Amino acid sequence: MLIAQPGLPTATALGTNKLAAVFGTASAAWRYVRHVRIDLRRLLPVFAAALVFSALGALVAISLPTEIFTPFVLVMLVGVGLFVALRPGFGGDLSAGPRSRLSTIAGLVITGVVIAFYDGVMGPGTGTFLIISLTALVGTSFLESSAMAKVINTGTNLGALTVFGLQGNVLWLLGLGLAVANIAGAQIGSHMAIGRGSSFVRWVLLVVVVVMVGKLSYDLVTG
Repeated sequence: MLIAQPGLPTATALGTNKLAAVFGTASAAWRYVRHVRIDLRRLLPVFAAALVFSALGALVAISLPTEIFTPFVLVMLVGVGLFVALRPGFGGDLSAGPRSRLSTIAGLVITGVVIAFYDGVMGPGTGTFLIISLTALVGTSFLESSAMAKVINTGTNLGALTVFGLQGNVLWLLGLGLAVANIAGAQIGSHMAIGRGSSFVRWVLLVVVVVMVGKLSYDLVTG
């Protein structure tokens, strides 16, 4: 949206994007919940925290230029990409397993607080960070982590959208039009992930990381 409309305020672009994204993540979460076994009761407090902290992040986004976060996100994405690429067994169904109570709590706090706040502020790579955190700390497979990530990401999008909407930073007609495409993409993507399993999610994750690193690097260089 910023490329197509250079004069569009960053907060409005973020808010309109959240409107479209909340439909996409909710749609994918609905499909995942029907086909992948996840503990929704454990996710309810994380979802609630994600709502609150993404809303706080959105309040920060309205007052700060989000570009200041680009170098940090770039470094994080490169680290995530290398970690996944160099550990081919990570996130597979056989590598998944229960973690300690402390590790599980840490994973849920990071996803519901830290990553949720970041999603409200900026957003790129949120799904990737959620999947990696859940896989590494909670001990779920990439497929299970994807399912949990969509539920949490719905909360982060909804929390941020509420703030942006109340501030008048949402182009509602454009956002709803984009939401239709988001729902279609979410249904196709979640269907493929459920059908092909964690190995497919791993490769998609790596492709997304490479594309994101390229895009953010270009933005950083061109200013």
